[in-house]
Amino acid sequence: MRSATAFAPATVANVAVGFDILGFALESVGDVVTVSTTKRGSVRIKEIVNDTSTSGALDIPLDPTRNAATVGLIKLCDELRLNFGFEVTIRKGIALGSGMGGSAASAVGALVAANSLLECPLPIEALLKYALPGEQVASGAAHPDNIAPCLFGGMTLVLSVDPVRYVSLPVPASILTVVVHPQLRVDTHSARSILKPSVLLADHVQQSANLGGFIAGCFGNDLEMIAHTFSDLIIEPQRASLIPGFADVKAAAMERGAIGASISGSGPSMFAWVTSNQMAEKVRDAMVRAFRSHGLTEVDSWISSIGQQGATIIR
Repeated sequence: MRSATAFAPATVANVAVGFDILGFALESVGDVVTVSTTKRGSVRIKEIVNDTSTSGALDIPLDPTRNAATVGLIKLCDELRLNFGFEVTIRKGIALGSGMGGSAASAVGALVAANSLLECPLPIEALLKYALPGEQVASGAAHPDNIAPCLFGGMTLVLSVDPVRYVSLPVPASILTVVVHPQLRVDTHSARSILKPSVLLADHVQQSANLGGFIAGCFGNDLEMIAHTFSDLIIEPQRASLIPGFADVKAAAMERGAIGASISGSGPSMFAWVTSNQMAEKVRDAMVRAFRSHGLTEVDSWISSIGQQGATIIR
């Protein structure tokens, strides 16, 4: 039996202006997935361990056909016609329903670990299509905005998944991310179900301008342009009611100098972009206080650069 362990980073998806297509990786926080080969031609979950600050048992299915970490491995085994199987141990460093890409991290971590055990490992880009079923089973939609940055690192704009086409976007070197997670669970499936199926033409036009300006600001190292376009007119207003104190938390970040703030993924975590460590600490403390003023006393927080390293083998 051979084994490999991968660390898969947490991610911030949507990034306000890019619903379902834009996301970036964080540093330090993530899931750790160990995959071992077995003589049985099947995939099984050996153990799921809670490494988050959230207490209690994890509500994650052990059935490999229903677990984000293993449905992609089943597809991989079937398509490559492997004569061996995999046994998986998942250490969850990302809280469930936090809006920080937990299902994507488990899916990507398992695939990166398993891929390293193949006689002829697949190119990293080829793993994206195997990770997508993990998102499908976890949230009801195979969206790539968490998977791509978790797999490739940095900030990514996904153009298509079949074939895989994505763009790695540069981020100004001064940018730091503050992420604040109140210990409240928002399931992605529920957060998607409240979204309206159509948008006003004027909102679509302005949101398209915001996305274009945001990307131009990133390529041009133009912080003023990024700040000017860091606005979600479509998704954020619909999901704000899912997060107690949303308006106050966002206002707290902006009043202390953030160039932009929004919901991380489908929430309840929120994030802000800042331009110095001193500002990051002030913004983080203010966001935490705002959440606590709304009764959410248990709050985790991180200050991180954009994580340039995607999922990687650690042993």
